[in-house]
Amino acid sequence: MRIIGALIISAGLFACQERTKVTGQKVENDTVAGNIPIAKQDCYSYIKGKDTAQLTLITTGMVSTGELSYKWFEKDKNNGSIAGEMRGDTLIADYTFNSEGKQSVREVVFLKKRDQLIEGFGEVEDEGDKVRFKDLSQVQFNNTIIFKKVTCN
Repeated sequence: MRIIGALIISAGLFACQERTKVTGQKVENDTVAGNIPIAKQDCYSYIKGKDTAQLTLITTGMVSTGELSYKWFEKDKNNGSIAGEMRGDTLIADYTFNSEGKQSVREVVFLKKRDQLIEGFGEVEDEGDKVRFKDLSQVQFNNTIIFKKVTCN
């Protein structure tokens, strides 16, 4: 009798599971069965003269992680990781990087416009081990550094 009861419960649970066949088509709302977000990778590049920067983002739902590097001509380069979230059309993230032999954390903000990410700048303050914007509402996106979407390698 227990075996029959276990089989009935198992069959009921199995029947309740949502199944989605993933094909080459986009899944509605970027989710699969069980509302698990699909990770999406985007790559961006900034080039102006001899200055370059590269950004690779992996976005799952509202959460974005990836790698960010700045290579300024005749200055130290910064390489590190980025982790944050999209709030509407704005990515707010922490950039953890190594420069001059020291690890630092700096808040970064990017405004998404079509296939571009525009880096925001504003007044900052030291908050423990992190440099943060004093007031995110005062961050300016003055088109100084515009990352353009590129093909990921």
